[in-house]
Amino acid sequence: MRHRVAGRRLSRTSEHRLAMRRNLAASLFERETISTTIEKAKEVKPFAEKLITLAKKGTLSARRRAIALLGNRDIVDYEDGKPVKKGTIIGKLFSELGPRFLDRPGGYTRIVHLSMRRLGDNGQLVLLQLVGADEGTKKKSKAATKRAARKKAEVEEVVEAEEVTEDEEGPSKDQEAAEADSDTDESDKQQ
Repeated sequence: MRHRVAGRRLSRTSEHRLAMRRNLAASLFERETISTTIEKAKEVKPFAEKLITLAKKGTLSARRRAIALLGNRDIVDYEDGKPVKKGTIIGKLFSELGPRFLDRPGGYTRIVHLSMRRLGDNGQLVLLQLVGADEGTKKKSKAATKRAARKKAEVEEVVEAEEVTEDEEGPSKDQEAAEADSDTDESDKQQ
């Protein structure tokens, strides 16, 4: 029995599992969506989310730790049949993905089940995706508008309360000084 044994073996040696996890996470950060089996996706998801949490910190030690966990392979794109280096995985992780998820406390990835199965072994296929920036802003904007409306109402109440207390106390020092200035201006005009 596998009581209290974490993780899946995936019919691979430990070195192969580690390399596969790194490669899948790097591909996820590079393309932002990958197709794989459900078991592999469930195994890579926590690893990818830990790396994004490191990227949110953005410190030098976090960057070094991410390089140690993931490696720092190049992002290569082909233009006119020639390979062109576009940057590195860690560079994209810390410059684009980390800042994108700053307001999000967790849940940076999602698993979407596909209806098709793999031809060779009939394995269940899924999409492992980074949650889009547009979804975070939709949820944020809805919550932000509620908070903003609440704050606005509180500020209006405070302003109304201050106006009421000023009316009861009489004119404030600023108002008295303004009236005195206007009186002296009028007397200067008359002379």
